[in-house]
Amino acid sequence: MSHIVVEGLSVRYNGQPALDNVSLEIPDRQITAVIGPSGCGKTTFLRCLNRLIDTMDQVRVSGRVLIDGADIFAPRANVISLRRKMGLLSQKPQVLPMSIYDNVAYGPRLHGVRRRRDLDGIVQRCLKMSSLWEEVHHRLRAPATGLSVGQQQRLCLARGLAVEPEALLCDEPTASLDPLSAQSVERLFVELKSRYTIVLVTHILRQAKRLADYVVFLYMGELVEHGPAERVFNNPRDERTRKYLEGVIS
Repeated sequence: MSHIVVEGLSVRYNGQPALDNVSLEIPDRQITAVIGPSGCGKTTFLRCLNRLIDTMDQVRVSGRVLIDGADIFAPRANVISLRRKMGLLSQKPQVLPMSIYDNVAYGPRLHGVRRRRDLDGIVQRCLKMSSLWEEVHHRLRAPATGLSVGQQQRLCLARGLAVEPEALLCDEPTASLDPLSAQSVERLFVELKSRYTIVLVTHILRQAKRLADYVVFLYMGELVEHGPAERVFNNPRDERTRKYLEGVIS
């Protein structure tokens, strides 16, 4: 069984459906691209996977999301443990108002890592994994807010990796980046997928075609189609998928 299994997931905001009876398995250690028009439920789906949906007002969730076989919406689910497994990279970089070093060390400290040597190792390893070490190793105590937007996004990725997640949830992570920074982040995803399950929400079809191993197409809250990227992009089974890929519906 995959790390992430979704069974009959439905979400309503103020009584209005946002997702309707979504069921699928997310393949392990692949890049799964979630595509579809604006307002189709992509971000809602992502927020359900680590229960950030809980922060929304007037929301009702039914169905199950299983992470390693455990239902994360069960009454006694450990949300802190869940969010450690599911790293999140948002559309806009959200660096903490502290140093570069402390941004990366923040999560490990929360989870009980105290020895300076251990923290130093984690910070260096994660900054290297995010291709940021060479650019910042000489100024780790400088404010993270002084980094460029592209560097900030890679720092957020390093911060997410520092708690050793099983999956990375990415919500249009290159939307606010310049083309070179976006390419850098895309290369990182390709490198990281051998170690992590990556779920990528994107509105850029070209990006999905470049990166995706597996595709999930949502339309008006419905799971229309999902499958290996090559098959979905080249031989979609549903007419709505074909029309979306051709730009007829958006």
